[in-house]
Amino acid sequence: MKKFIAVCLAAVLYTIVFVECDAQVRSASGKIRVVYSAIGASQATVWIPYEAGIFRKHGLDVELLYVGGGSLAAQVLLSGEVAVGIFSGGTVISSGLGGGDLVIIAGGVDVIPFFLVARPELKRLEDLKGKKIGITRFGSTTDFGLRFAASKGGLNVERDFAVLQLGGQPEMMAGLTSGRVDAAMLNAEFTILARRAGFRALVDMAVDGPPFPTGTLNTSRAFIRNNEDAVRRLVRAYVEGIHYAKTHRDFSIGVLKKYMKNDDTAYLGEIYELYLQHFIPKAPVPSAEAIRTVLRQLGEKDPKARAATPQQFMEPRFMQELESDGFIQQLWR
Repeated sequence: MKKFIAVCLAAVLYTIVFVECDAQVRSASGKIRVVYSAIGASQATVWIPYEAGIFRKHGLDVELLYVGGGSLAAQVLLSGEVAVGIFSGGTVISSGLGGGDLVIIAGGVDVIPFFLVARPELKRLEDLKGKKIGITRFGSTTDFGLRFAASKGGLNVERDFAVLQLGGQPEMMAGLTSGRVDAAMLNAEFTILARRAGFRALVDMAVDGPPFPTGTLNTSRAFIRNNEDAVRRLVRAYVEGIHYAKTHRDFSIGVLKKYMKNDDTAYLGEIYELYLQHFIPKAPVPSAEAIRTVLRQLGEKDPKARAATPQQFMEPRFMQELESDGFIQQLWR
């Protein structure tokens, strides 16, 4: 975590001289680069409006880019290379406590849709003592999920496990199947595959965990200052994309098939129902309670987190506008 915050601090220095002018260029051109951080359905809230042409409908020329892991995606956003990203709100908070200016502009998945999955002979959390456990990156949702899961069993991540950063979810699955790690914090998609392969899910964080900003739509305050209208249109397209996803099942499953590179229609149908119909709300307002979850955990070691409030890390006015002007209600008539 300390290393991640230090990287973010360094990135902020670059942001001061780069993002301000870069944001103006993007505003003039109408082009917005959007980064997604996982090959999982929590990212479908940008995949689907992109594939359905909804961003274009709202006058936005969006380019989608993939960077594995929320902490790396945040660094790319801070550098000014991209304007908007969908990744963990926990990463936004960690960055903000270190001096970054990232902010959550819309919610998405506000539970932790991850499972702590282990080799079949490991039947309890206590069996993981001394074992190697995979996460994507320190400071990511998988890191937070592992810490919550460990505390549920009275365990301590620093003391009881060897934690390995493996990159993205595919690398996590590969690490588990190859034996490089004994357990991994897998998202719901890969947990389905892991169970089919005989692995055991020890903890379901969506059920047992607290509210958590797993997949939020994020940008920088600098980008908002220079491109407020573009941000407003992006959030509008994002919300319309969620409506489209929930009301166009076959199309949405086709998008999941393309980005997840999986032809198993039954499997993708399960993922669609879980994420698009269950985890992702119709009105993805940033969740203050989910942010408080992160602040409480970080506050165990960081006095800055104990003194912080959720409002420091969120800019809900764009979503609030959509609620007050009736846009969301009109979509669902």
